[in-house]
Amino acid sequence: QVQLAESGGGLVQAGGSLRLSCAASGRTISSYTMGWFRQAPGKEREFVASIIWNGDNQYYADSVKGRFTISRDNAKSTVYLQMNSLKPEDTAVYYCTSNYRGLVYWGQGTQVTVSS
Repeated sequence: QVQLAESGGGLVQAGGSLRLSCAASGRTISSYTMGWFRQAPGKEREFVASIIWNGDNQYYADSVKGRFTISRDNAKSTVYLQMNSLKPEDTAVYYCTSNYRGLVYWGQGTQVTVSS
């Protein structure tokens, strides 16, 4: 089983930046696809970004493309989400996920609030 712990959320003004971290434990994640999802109040959880096991390919939702960057450090079992040019509509709880052959684990989430 994989345990995921997100950190780095907080309150930031529009146009600002935050970097989220997701520390994995329990199993090595070097073979896992890792990702970030978010859920805003009253809305469904949505995909934000993902990165394959070796970091060579990243995928982004259209709404964050060009502003967010996902990366990973397998030696540290950590995945990052660098968020720049934040907008109020980015306000949500951000969740880290791991996926290995269809087995998906979720973290508890970290709140990101962007004020206008």
